[in-house]
Amino acid sequence: MVGMKLSPATITFIFLLGASSVSHAEPGDGTPGTPVNPAAMELLSQALFSRSYFGPEISKVLGFCISDIDAEWNAAFNFSKNTDFLAGCLRTNKDAMQRLCTAAEAKFYGASLLQNAAGGSAQTKNFLKPNKNCNLSSWPSGCESGWACSAGQDKKVDLKEDKEMPQRDLDCRPCCEGFFCPRGLTCMIPCPLGSYCPPAKLNSSTGVCDPYRYQLPPGQPNHTCGGADIWSDFTSGPELFCSAGSYCPSTTQKLACTKGHYCRAGSTAQTSCYQLATCEPQTANQNITAYGIMFFAGITLVLVIIYNCSGQVLSTREKRQAKSREAAARSARETFQAREKWKAAKEVAKKGASELQSQLSRTFSRKKSVAPDHPRGSGQPKPGSDAALPPAPPAPPDSKGKKNKENNLTKMMRDIEENPDNDDGFDIQIGDKNLKKHAAKAKQLHTRSQIFKYAYGQIEKEKALQEQNSNLTFSGVISMATDLEFVSRRPIEVFFQDLTLTLRGKNKHLLRCVTGKLFPGHVSAVMGPSGAGKTTFLSALTGKATGCTITGSILINGNNEPMQSYKKIIGYVPQDDIVHGNLTVEENLWFSARCRLPAELDKPEKVLVVERVIESLGLQAVRDSLVGTVEQRGISGGQRKRVNVGLEMVMEPSLLILDEPTSGLDSSSSLLLLRALRREALEGVNICMVVHQPSYTLFKMFDDLILLAKGGLTVYHGSVKKVEEYFAGIGINVPERVNPPDYFIDILEGIVKPPAGAAVKFNELPLRWMLHNGYAVPPDMLDSAGMASPAPGGSTPGASPAAKAVEEISFAGDLWQDVKFAVGQKADQILHNFTKSADLSERQTPSILQQYKYFLGRVGKQRLREARTQAVDYLILLLAGICLGTLAKVSDETFGSTGYLYTVIAVSLLCKIAALRSFSLDKLHYWRESASGMSSLAYFLAKDTIDHFNTIVKPAVYLSMFYFFNNPRSTILDNYLVLLCLVYCVTGIAYILAIYFQPAPAQLWSVLLPVVLTLVANQEGDSFINKVADFCYTKWALEAFLLTNAERYSGVWLIQRCGALKQRGYDQKHYYPCLAYLIATGIVSRAFAFFCLVTFQKK
Repeated sequence: MVGMKLSPATITFIFLLGASSVSHAEPGDGTPGTPVNPAAMELLSQALFSRSYFGPEISKVLGFCISDIDAEWNAAFNFSKNTDFLAGCLRTNKDAMQRLCTAAEAKFYGASLLQNAAGGSAQTKNFLKPNKNCNLSSWPSGCESGWACSAGQDKKVDLKEDKEMPQRDLDCRPCCEGFFCPRGLTCMIPCPLGSYCPPAKLNSSTGVCDPYRYQLPPGQPNHTCGGADIWSDFTSGPELFCSAGSYCPSTTQKLACTKGHYCRAGSTAQTSCYQLATCEPQTANQNITAYGIMFFAGITLVLVIIYNCSGQVLSTREKRQAKSREAAARSARETFQAREKWKAAKEVAKKGASELQSQLSRTFSRKKSVAPDHPRGSGQPKPGSDAALPPAPPAPPDSKGKKNKENNLTKMMRDIEENPDNDDGFDIQIGDKNLKKHAAKAKQLHTRSQIFKYAYGQIEKEKALQEQNSNLTFSGVISMATDLEFVSRRPIEVFFQDLTLTLRGKNKHLLRCVTGKLFPGHVSAVMGPSGAGKTTFLSALTGKATGCTITGSILINGNNEPMQSYKKIIGYVPQDDIVHGNLTVEENLWFSARCRLPAELDKPEKVLVVERVIESLGLQAVRDSLVGTVEQRGISGGQRKRVNVGLEMVMEPSLLILDEPTSGLDSSSSLLLLRALRREALEGVNICMVVHQPSYTLFKMFDDLILLAKGGLTVYHGSVKKVEEYFAGIGINVPERVNPPDYFIDILEGIVKPPAGAAVKFNELPLRWMLHNGYAVPPDMLDSAGMASPAPGGSTPGASPAAKAVEEISFAGDLWQDVKFAVGQKADQILHNFTKSADLSERQTPSILQQYKYFLGRVGKQRLREARTQAVDYLILLLAGICLGTLAKVSDETFGSTGYLYTVIAVSLLCKIAALRSFSLDKLHYWRESASGMSSLAYFLAKDTIDHFNTIVKPAVYLSMFYFFNNPRSTILDNYLVLLCLVYCVTGIAYILAIYFQPAPAQLWSVLLPVVLTLVANQEGDSFINKVADFCYTKWALEAFLLTNAERYSGVWLIQRCGALKQRGYDQKHYYPCLAYLIATGIVSRAFAFFCLVTFQKK
């Protein structure tokens, strides 16, 4: 029992296994060679097999290592299959019943060993304290190792007696084969199954009784080696265990393992090897590496099939999307035709009513009318006149070509009316649209020329219509849909007055006294030099400026309402191109449209919206190309910029704000983008954009201009057409062949000085604009310009006092101000994220469940395109499984704890690092999408759902190598279940690290946490460390692994199992709670990760 920290009750239970409540019986004469008395044999068997004295105390004391007492008893002391050693004992000892230990002797044995192990030296750990039979005054030969004495044939021994030891010092003999007799006691205890207890033999060279390593007592030449002397753990007494490569059907029989079988240490029967495993004679374990390779090949095959099928699924989805586009085109054509028919019918009704009114007016006015050449019924239009034609829809004001065609056609029809027999008078090109709109009706034609021309035109019209429906491209459909009347969106007018942003804690103005208005249907440009606060101005308008003190007012449609209330109909294009690189152009746009367009909008209409944006931005050629990332080349930078803008255009916003959308674009791409934005403005969209150095052509396409100077001061805000006039009025004229915006910015930068005749200096331009419009001017601006301040007692001139005050602040004070500023800014961001505004956008976007479906499809598609990265993860897990399974062989002394320790570290580390990619790489995309109103919960759940695939597959990939190289006694299913819970747990922890930290610190924490927590969980002895370890997921995983393996060790391993579990503080009833703790930790960590996601995001 060396090194075992077992309680006295534990040791008592172990040796009570050999006790019984049977009474004494006469076994016969017991002479060797005589037949065994059947009654005596039955009584001895009952004594060994009886468990009737087991009470509730046993379950309380040994519940941590024994879950089923009956099963453990049968595994250790059920000798019913082979009772030869009992018969042998009865032949040599007729009073074998009087030699069995009672409960009192078993308790004394356990208590003595425990006391010696706690404080005695190594030489005295196996020696017992003096007792009734073995003491300084009485030491019979039965007190020596391997010997036992009888209580007397006539004396009755109650084996259940646990208070007083019987007097046992008669007829001392060597211990029976199959029993062990401890030194210091005169009784014997049966060896458990799985042990080998032959009689000891004296080794003449060493003087030791092999194989038990005890010596004969000095001075007793007639004393011989007896039987076994101790049953302990594997470390202290390995000689009692049936050796590896052999099996022991009984405690007195040892057989070598045959070929095709393997025998672990302590086996009672040989186990057949698997069909593909190699097992030579006397093999301790089977080599099942081939099954590991087959298992891995099966997993690889399944993954390859999934990958290939996913490609088929994606192609099928592409076909369905193409069908959706065809359906949308069909719907657009039908809508267009229905509207045209309605317009024609309405015009006919109007002209018919007008003609009837004119006829009635002529009749009742009694004026003489001129008779026509061909009399007709009242109100019937004249052939060839405009009234006889189906009226055309009203053309847009700028379509002069169509108006000319209509006039020519009318003139042509009048010529036919005047010269009905002239066959050369009807000259219309085939397929002309005006033929369909202006051809005369058949019932109104009377001349042969008219009838012929009408029939010919009808034939050509049908041909042209068929050709149009069959060969019309989607671009043509989009053009046709675009030619329809514009649908006006809900207008948003933004008015801002004295808008001032001051950096909190720094007293620095980012914007100052900005006043103006943004009109629906206008495209406004915000320009100025670097540091003028252009992006800050946009952030202030959208309510995203955190860490600042905002003064002034912002009115939406004349009401003092927060901009966040309209976020569902406001599009914000950031300066950086935040686009998913592993999705195609169309997939990026289509996802944004599905999540942000009204839920009641039909799918064909959403398809038309996306196609219109692709058409207007000139992205038809790259619609099916991946956008690309830094590592993977995709579309060009200009195309990526246009996709970035298209993500907001597809949601049909009412207010569209763009931060430098033309940066990085060439002139043609910028012109294409601005034309697309101009068309959005025709639908009533309020567009405001920051622009750097636009060309003169682009500059003239803007409606309004907001020109800012450094410090966030307004220099000009008004119509683009009047900006040169305003500057000319203050003496600043734009030279010839110089781009006006470039010239203005150079002046504001101080690069170009105003002309000598200018009335102001460049730094006085903001003040001149405020005075020009009658705005209130801050006193310090008037003082700095040398003008009298209207407010007496105002601020001192200039900024020098503030600078002096800053200089007077000590380093500690400056540091404290910085800390306060950083904390305040973080608190402001958190408060901003949790501030909810009432939704006033009147747009019902898809529900959380529907968005979850959309996110699920997008994330799944992204994972499939990252198959190479996933394959690398699996390969690393395989290599880890091979290395750890080979190096950390299962040790029977520790139940394979070393291999499981390395497994917890390796799997936790690798799975955490891989799980970081789920959120670390998409932070910017999430911040943009959540700011636009998309569901954070749907995003998080979709990511986690897709990651469940790795949670299921990765444990199997790792075990395919580790289990078949390590070959523990527990089943692969038990190990897989623990690993499954472990991976689920560490994935949730990785979510927290990925969301809260930047990528580099998150990776460092992912490596540090598993190593430190596993070392803490593996510490023994320190009570404080043990209490800390109780809250570590690594301890739960280690305990679950060891319990599944320790459960397979029974019989002779019982002491080893109980001792190891007691030493580590493990309990066999904690297996399912450990798994539950791992799952609960995974759930709680995911909840906390979601909290961090919505709390610490940057909108």
